[in-house]
Amino acid sequence: MLGVDIGTTSTKAVLYRETGEIMAQSNQGYDLHTPDVRTAEQNPEEIYQAVCHVIKQTMKESAIDQEKLSFISFSSAMHSLIAMNEDNEAITPCITWADNRSSNWTNKIKNEWNGHDVYLRTGTPIHPMSPLSKITWLEQEHPEIAEQTKKYIGIKEYVFYQFFGEYVMDYSLGSATGMMNLEELSWDEGALELTGISEDKLPRLVPTTESFTTCQSDIAKDLGIAPDTKFIIGASDGVLSNIGVNAIKEGDVAITIGTSGAIRTVIPKPRTDQKGRIFCYALTEDHWVIGGPVNNGGMVLRWIRDEFAASEVETAKRLNMDAYEVLTAIAKQVEPGSNGLLFHPFLAGERAPLWNANVRGSFIGLTLNHKKEHMVRAALEGVIFNLYTVFLALVEVMDVPVNSIKATGGFSKSELWRQMMADIFDQNVIVPKSYESSCLGACLLGLYAEEKIESFDVVEELIGFTHQHEPEPDHVEAYRELMPIFINISRSLEQEYEQISAYQEKNSLKNKKK
Repeated sequence: MLGVDIGTTSTKAVLYRETGEIMAQSNQGYDLHTPDVRTAEQNPEEIYQAVCHVIKQTMKESAIDQEKLSFISFSSAMHSLIAMNEDNEAITPCITWADNRSSNWTNKIKNEWNGHDVYLRTGTPIHPMSPLSKITWLEQEHPEIAEQTKKYIGIKEYVFYQFFGEYVMDYSLGSATGMMNLEELSWDEGALELTGISEDKLPRLVPTTESFTTCQSDIAKDLGIAPDTKFIIGASDGVLSNIGVNAIKEGDVAITIGTSGAIRTVIPKPRTDQKGRIFCYALTEDHWVIGGPVNNGGMVLRWIRDEFAASEVETAKRLNMDAYEVLTAIAKQVEPGSNGLLFHPFLAGERAPLWNANVRGSFIGLTLNHKKEHMVRAALEGVIFNLYTVFLALVEVMDVPVNSIKATGGFSKSELWRQMMADIFDQNVIVPKSYESSCLGACLLGLYAEEKIESFDVVEELIGFTHQHEPEPDHVEAYRELMPIFINISRSLEQEYEQISAYQEKNSLKNKKK
């Protein structure tokens, strides 16, 4: 079984035996174009070619008989948008989740157009990442694009169109558009009314278990697969990685920190949050994933490294060490709580729980006693504090207590950061063995679709763990004292964040003209 994960910076393919062992894999990167602070686009054709390349390479490397491939199942990044014309050509780049150009329309939807009611029905918080906002922006500000558009789709739909000549979107990615009614599993009339489009401008919605066997013969030949190979449409990367890290039972929470971060748990029926802090996305019709993504994960530590730690980077080079190891070693010298120094890690605006692209980062509590090591530790703690605020919203919506936290991503290599999470969350933290979790999740969804497994519980036999951390009571106490202060400050500065953001944008435009 072959899992393909179409990500923001690369596409991966992993070929597994049905018992879970990896037989072959391939990876192909591509660029994210960010010509200014608000734009984040990609070339859809480049991504489609990457998908073809990794499937072809993986099949070639494995040298398996084509007929032995049970299926190919897909995972994909969420919230992308591409406008297609009558000739089925892309007339925009792939506008990614990180693009903020629809901010003004997002604010209008949220504050003037009853966006909260739309969120309660669709499960996607009102934010510029959402295709709901992006389509509204294109329809309102770019009539030259809107008039030519036959379909608004995302990157996986673009790939599937090349393979099958049909515009289809799975319920999982549909639920991440902000336009799919969670109860009815159909396009939401109220959401469509906001965007100003009709249902025929969107793909046909299908279950995540839907299979296709009519791949164009010349493409199948080029990929090295049989012409009647089954393609399972699959789901989004976020919900599939919950399967892939064995966080699929009620009460299991998955936390990922890569460049950005996310926290998620699985529930049996769709639910939204009256305060609008968390998402609700489909996995299958009986598995729904609630949680929240954060913009500011490992990128915060990278910023600290690049802007504060030139001498430490040099030391790391001389010692042939990773610069991040040197930074975490420095942070380890400081007691939990960084002597009352708090860092709000909103360097890239923030999604959950604030859902505000204009919030900004800050150090608060600085004194003459604070040194660089306090600032490094406070930055690490700030990332986890912020994730914990999303966790609090999650716990309010969950019907069962938290059983376990499964932590993955680049941060899990750091013992200090793992222990920090256990202490701030006051929970046992387990780090599962690193498999390509979204690819594995896609394949397990494929087995479920093919009725080769009755539930996702089989993942327990496939996934062990590498580390386990228990909270240290003294550390828990220190963090418990600081957490309300961290939360209150980020809520209190709402007006000031908007003013600073407006000032920065004005200055940016002024500098551009120079």
